[in-house]
Amino acid sequence: MAAPDDNLHGFYQKYNPPIRPRKNTCVGLGMEVMKKLKVLEKDFPGITKSMMLVSCDENIQDLKDYATSSPGPQGFLIETEKDHVMVAIHVKIGDRAGVFLSDLGYHIARVVTVMADRCYPHTGWFTQSDQPHCRKDYNYQFNLHNNNYIEWHERETRGKVVKERLSLVYVAKAYLSAVNVTEKRNLVWDLRSLLARDPKGNLTAGIYFPLKPKTQEFTIFFDSNTGKQRKKLKFETFLELQKIPDAVVEEVDQCNDQLRLRDGELLSILKRLAHIMAEEEYMAELLDVNSKIVQLSAGN
Repeated sequence: MAAPDDNLHGFYQKYNPPIRPRKNTCVGLGMEVMKKLKVLEKDFPGITKSMMLVSCDENIQDLKDYATSSPGPQGFLIETEKDHVMVAIHVKIGDRAGVFLSDLGYHIARVVTVMADRCYPHTGWFTQSDQPHCRKDYNYQFNLHNNNYIEWHERETRGKVVKERLSLVYVAKAYLSAVNVTEKRNLVWDLRSLLARDPKGNLTAGIYFPLKPKTQEFTIFFDSNTGKQRKKLKFETFLELQKIPDAVVEEVDQCNDQLRLRDGELLSILKRLAHIMAEEEYMAELLDVNSKIVQLSAGN
């Protein structure tokens, strides 16, 4: 039997993830925007100390139960994933309380204003993205039962089908465990992507794929001379670079340029991914770690 440190479970428990430049999840992006906003200190004294990373639990099932169980998430931390972070700044307009939210992790190309009284300049509902196949609308508002939380409502419309999702952002205190909880949790997330967006947050190019047993393919999308391209490619195609069809190499190169990567970098990434995805034992361990986290957060 392998020693605990010889498998992914043991490694994951002890691993302290680095924050890598240009390879950021929501954690690194939040830290980056806070660093850049420090230049405003001269015009807005105190803004540096006011900025903080705040935690977010996605897909809340029972809003009232979650928000009223305790003043904050400490009472049941073991049953929360804390899988997302964003930047918050508390503000006051006269005696009216509010919060500015910056969420680069979800590519929101604006600062959202959330006022406790839901009056101007409260942002309210806005369209986050509007693609031919999918429209997403977001709304942020203070929870009426517990103003330590901000509700994040998402409405996704695909044709006549509308899906809604609710998340809660804890804004009463700074989130101090972003790296060793959220960054680490995202390492074994079961959806992987490498994406480029325009200044408004709209997707322009990239690759993405779910992690599941015997995952065979990924989706690649980019702009070409004949319009937007979106297609599925098999990982096994990239196991041996010299055998990749020229047409596929050309498509990958176009996506590579629109991702603003170095020449040949996306092709190299796909080759490494192909070999990783072919390691069935490793993939099974990774999915098992993710499953255990999900079960733990659900209290099972």
